[in-house]
Amino acid sequence: MSERIYALPELSLRSLAVWRRHFLVWRKLAVPSILGNLADPLIMLFGLGYGLGAVLGNLGGTSYFAFLAAGFLGSSTMYAASFEALFSAFSRMHVQKTWEAIVNAPMTLDDVLAGEWLWAASKALAAGLCMLAVVAVVGYAAWPHALAAIPVLALVGLAFGALGLAVNALATGYDFFSYYMTLLLTPMMLLSGVFFPVEHLPALVRAIAQALPLYHGVELVRPLLGGGWPAGALLHLAVLAAYAAGAFYLATVLTRRRLLR
Repeated sequence: MSERIYALPELSLRSLAVWRRHFLVWRKLAVPSILGNLADPLIMLFGLGYGLGAVLGNLGGTSYFAFLAAGFLGSSTMYAASFEALFSAFSRMHVQKTWEAIVNAPMTLDDVLAGEWLWAASKALAAGLCMLAVVAVVGYAAWPHALAAIPVLALVGLAFGALGLAVNALATGYDFFSYYMTLLLTPMMLLSGVFFPVEHLPALVRAIAQALPLYHGVELVRPLLGGGWPAGALLHLAVLAAYAAGAFYLATVLTRRRLLR
């Protein structure tokens, strides 16, 4: 049994059926779902971008609104993936018993987890695309470079979707997620260059920030929105991919330990 728990995830196309099931359910409430993901970051973006931006002026060689827009593009994707992998996945796993019903079909637990992972990343990408569209409408997205931000947002969604599923496997209730949101995601948002350049942080704090996945997402997105190409792009992409793969393996192991024993 222990060998089965720690084995690599067995991925198959059956996970797409799980993804499709979630999409069909979500499609009925797509508009309020998207608006719910966008309301908070948009209010903060326009409030801080124009309000605080009038005081700060330019930051990092661009307007504060443009600087903040790139940061919120990354953070809104992070939160969309996290909410789906935490609250929605826990509901399907524990409350609604959806996972239990699915594995009674020709499906494995690994298929369910992979479908959840892809769905969380898809929800995050949808939120990121809507945010990108708003930023483009107000004139702070340079084309065609901004199109290259789309696969970056998908990778950010995969990284945080996997991290959320790992936390979900440990959760005893919805309140458990408050620890993850408050102690990890909120500090990550503050340290990853969303509101101010990471270069202004003390050396030790800067080193911690540079180890966080959101930092690498923001470092990729910000130059692309400004019409340039990010420096060290391969390193940033590699870190995000490592977070996504490593966290999904961890989520698989933890979920197997919880449900297969």
